[in-house]
Amino acid sequence: MDVEQSTGAMNADTVGIAKNPSPSLEERSVRHGDLLGGEKVDEALAAKMIIVNDTIDEIGFTHHHWKLFCLNGFGYAVDSLILLIQSIISTQARLEFQPSYATGLTIAVYVGMLVGAIFWGFSADIIGRRFAFNVSLFISAIFTVVAGASPSWITLGLFVCLSAFGAGGNLVLDTTVFLEYLPSKNQWLLTLMAAWWGLGQLIAGLFAWAFLPNYSCSDAATCTRENNQGWRYVWFTSGAFVFVLSILRITIIRLQETPKFLIAEGKDAQAVRVLQEIATRYNRPCSITRERLEACGTTAQRSTTATGLTQRLVSPGEVFFHLRGLYATRKMAISTTMVWFSWLLIGLAYPLYNVFLPIYLASRGASFGQSSAYITWRNYAINNTCSIFGPVLAGFMCRSPWFWGRRGTMIIGALVTMIFFFCYTQVRTASQNLGFTCAISFCLNIYYGTLYAYTPEVFPSGHRGTGNGVAIGLNRIMGIISAVVGEAANTATSVPIFICAALYIVMAIVAGTLPFEPYGRRSS
Repeated sequence: MDVEQSTGAMNADTVGIAKNPSPSLEERSVRHGDLLGGEKVDEALAAKMIIVNDTIDEIGFTHHHWKLFCLNGFGYAVDSLILLIQSIISTQARLEFQPSYATGLTIAVYVGMLVGAIFWGFSADIIGRRFAFNVSLFISAIFTVVAGASPSWITLGLFVCLSAFGAGGNLVLDTTVFLEYLPSKNQWLLTLMAAWWGLGQLIAGLFAWAFLPNYSCSDAATCTRENNQGWRYVWFTSGAFVFVLSILRITIIRLQETPKFLIAEGKDAQAVRVLQEIATRYNRPCSITRERLEACGTTAQRSTTATGLTQRLVSPGEVFFHLRGLYATRKMAISTTMVWFSWLLIGLAYPLYNVFLPIYLASRGASFGQSSAYITWRNYAINNTCSIFGPVLAGFMCRSPWFWGRRGTMIIGALVTMIFFFCYTQVRTASQNLGFTCAISFCLNIYYGTLYAYTPEVFPSGHRGTGNGVAIGLNRIMGIISAVVGEAANTATSVPIFICAALYIVMAIVAGTLPFEPYGRRSS
């Protein structure tokens, strides 16, 4: 039997428990394949998580999960959309505003995403997942539209930062919400969901291809707002698109707090109600009861005197409670540190390549006699189309024993990406230029998509938002550093490509040393 499928065989496990009426928590954790089952932290909470996982497996995969796959995928798409739009339009905006600091927009977008990741990440563990799910995209949509009307470079940077603040929390919540509703045998879909990231890139590229070649100036001396409307059209169109997605989020599904968050908060009755409503709606069995959960004991609660929402969000006790939870055991501490280090590495490598990709394409295209904006943005759209399918392949690799699970998929993705990076430095023709950038985008997203899925899987549910938020926050810090590097160095040369290749070698090594392998195991 496939290992991934065997974790969903709850009936056999239930029979086994019946024969042994009082198995220890550790025996039950091993029997059910719980990923953090051997890490004894809060035995009452761990016992309740086993029951919740059993119930989610009992209910199985439903249309509710397909809705979550799409609605949470919107967050992936918007994050990549906002990140890339600023790099796409920065050249034209610079011609119009002639700023003193050329990479200011890149710094602005990463600052916004950094603050967003930290804010929405901690709030997800303190006040819940639902608020960010319903609000974050709407915030991003408003400021994305407003950014298109910016009268100056500084104002544009401010609105880009605020737009990124809304978008930046989505990657923290998207994986968390989806994972905490998924049956164990379907956890590989978390990797597949990263295909939405590539879709967001594609949409950004298509908007650029549609507007920039025909509505842009080419000379700073004659560039005015009237003859340089293309980059503004890109912002307006993107903002309208994000607004539609934000409306769909609150109309297609009325998201309730995830059962695992409710259990971690000690709200057993609400968790039972959420699971029973899903089971009833889709005519599925559901054996969980409040009495079974309460029989497990009382879970440890954070101690804080803060009562108001604002007080709780800024309370040091709340923050340290969740940070300590990520370092509760030695193995968890190593895992948390290595995961965060992986995000630091990809945070430098990804923007050095992707954010400055238009510069690479334009400089390489010019050297091959393809200097037109139409060719540049056509190639950019093709490149981003290829990036969609990297996570698709990664999703199927993650559920196959031939690729050693999530860690093996990350190792393969990082090493193959590194090879193509080195090959790209030897490009000599226009066809090679397009072919190798497409190959890099495809392979890069095998690693990135798997890391996005792996991260929430190895964090405990009660502290998952915090762990995700810090990971993505570290990623954004390195994005800011990459912008500084981009200002000081010549990004039209092959030097950043060599740096990226070296970073992916380190990423492969780190992936091989990660202590937890989620393949065939259930997340807490």
